[in-house]
Amino acid sequence: MDVKRCEWVTDDQVYIDYHDYEWGRPTHDDQILFEMLSLEGAQAGLSWITILKRRENYREAFDQFDPMTVSQYDHHKVEELIQNEGIIRNRRKVNSVITNARAFLEIQQAYGSFDDYIWQFVGGEPIVNDWTAHADVPSWTKASEQMSKDLKKRGFKFVGPTICYAFMQATGMVNDHTRDCFLRACGTP
Repeated sequence: MDVKRCEWVTDDQVYIDYHDYEWGRPTHDDQILFEMLSLEGAQAGLSWITILKRRENYREAFDQFDPMTVSQYDHHKVEELIQNEGIIRNRRKVNSVITNARAFLEIQQAYGSFDDYIWQFVGGEPIVNDWTAHADVPSWTKASEQMSKDLKKRGFKFVGPTICYAFMQATGMVNDHTRDCFLRACGTP
């Protein structure tokens, strides 16, 4: 049986699995939210498949994206990461994960969880869009722009409106499965 997926999904199994089991599904686990925000930042200027194929390397390199551990990284750890061929070795992007871990912890302290903070940008419930084609899906929205401004104000890096919108899609804050996608048709996620 031929399954119809969103247009952006290639025949690469990594993409298929990501689309079918993660993308657009509401996520409320703080560590996963930190991971996705970090990976979306790493993706800036690159294709998402480039990051997905390195995801396990990122998890290993960044201690499973434990924000407490990452927040303690020093310049020696940064140099180690820059030498790691399994990740994107961009110094600004590597440093941003550490900076963001520290800001992430401050938000957890202030709000009780990052989840409580970040989901406020969609009123606590996923935004379910009704797109006919992938070309209809915006690259950013007012909500992602507001999120971006607030995150930047709190010291986050690599969190522009487009990155924030991709993060919102990835974590199910926004459901952008198109009408013809089997996940949209069956009511999932």
